[in-house]
Amino acid sequence: MLQVGIKKLVAHAQIPEYATEGSVGLDLVATDYRYDNNCKVHEYGTGLALELPEGYEAQIRPRSSNSKTSLVLANSIGTVDTDYRGELIVKFKEIDTRGIIYEVGDRIAQLVIMPVPRINLVEKQELSSTSRGSGGFGSTGK
Repeated sequence: MLQVGIKKLVAHAQIPEYATEGSVGLDLVATDYRYDNNCKVHEYGTGLALELPEGYEAQIRPRSSNSKTSLVLANSIGTVDTDYRGELIVKFKEIDTRGIIYEVGDRIAQLVIMPVPRINLVEKQELSSTSRGSGGFGSTGK
């Protein structure tokens, strides 16, 4: 099993857990809340910092119950790099006028740890051809 270091930055932070045996994401719980009026985002601290092994990233993803709120993740899926040691902060934008937001103590997002290979980009003058070619959005007809 992969070992990932985690540090509580505040005493009341909750170490993320899998909700069920088949869960892929670990639930992140809000330890504090602030509204950033300049960027118009709701910011939730988790009171946690990670130490990821080389070759892995952490993804901060929305929970399925997020659809019950007026919020969407401000940066879609957040990526946490292996060299980041600061607090995991989750930011949301409000998308409707219902005003339903998370409270401190709520499960607000999921943490998913994924392997990420290091790659070497090789510049080419020509790329191999495919049946799709350079067809863009919707070009597969499905």
